[in-house]
Amino acid sequence: MTINRRHFLHGAAALPVAAALASAMVKPAAASAAKSGHQVPGLYRFSVGDAEVTALLDGHIDLGTQLISGYDADKAGDALSQNMQELVNDSVRIPVNGYLVNSGGQLTLIDTGTAQLMGPTLGNLGAALATAGVSTGDIDTVLLTHMHPDHSGGLIDGDGKAVFENAELAVAKTEWDFWYDDAILAGVPEGSRPFFQMARNTTSPYGNRLRLIEGEAEVLPGISALPLPGHTPGHTGFTLASGNASLLFWGDIIHITGLQFAQPDWTVAFDMDPALTVQTRRQMLDRAAADKMLVTGSHLDFPGLGRVHRDGDQFRYQAAPWQYAL
Repeated sequence: MTINRRHFLHGAAALPVAAALASAMVKPAAASAAKSGHQVPGLYRFSVGDAEVTALLDGHIDLGTQLISGYDADKAGDALSQNMQELVNDSVRIPVNGYLVNSGGQLTLIDTGTAQLMGPTLGNLGAALATAGVSTGDIDTVLLTHMHPDHSGGLIDGDGKAVFENAELAVAKTEWDFWYDDAILAGVPEGSRPFFQMARNTTSPYGNRLRLIEGEAEVLPGISALPLPGHTPGHTGFTLASGNASLLFWGDIIHITGLQFAQPDWTVAFDMDPALTVQTRRQMLDRAAADKMLVTGSHLDFPGLGRVHRDGDQFRYQAAPWQYAL
């Protein structure tokens, strides 16, 4: 609706009548109403060209500062303050996001959340998907940025069966080969082996409808893979091109919105190759800033949609404004 002077004056004339009616209907406030104590399912829709994308919030992780390599309390305090954030029990609170792409004739889910693999503050992506009016059987393709449990956990239910009964699973061949290599598994520390088992458990039910992606390639009409190694060997981003618009889903290029744009050399304990992680991150931040790319990511503050700006040797994230109409 467009409001003009005539609408305003007409509305103003009705105010005395409306006030009288409102006064007659006033009831005592429910001062003792209980607080809900929980959030509603997290989802947000936005358009990219002719495609509709829905951000789906799986929940949050409290990432301890001891897991951040290069962490400096003073620098962190300044960066968090500028982003209106603060530590929670010496941890940084970060989201886990997934994204549903509706291209008109295809429903594609990028990452699936955690299900019940990582604790009670997570596992809500399925509820968000249902709130969006989409059933698991509607999904045509699931794209994985990588095979960590906060990305692949939602592929299976509590009985280990495939949740997305009609979907093809697509993941980088480098990523698949790494997690399924028994020689690599035998050589990693004991504490890392559960990650291999979770990667295999969550993806193996899709073995008969699996597509392995190699290099930069078109995966689906309008969606292409972009290798972004470092965090894991086959960590992959996906670009969506529709009409004159585009969007990069960059997975875990950034884990901590409030810190790593300002401190791009800081890594987390789950980055398998920290040096390569930083190299890939800086390349993508440079490219995103120079090309004014619209980006989104698995751990960018929900709904995780915005642009990157260069700030000297650092970077700055600008969240996109809310799309009121699609």
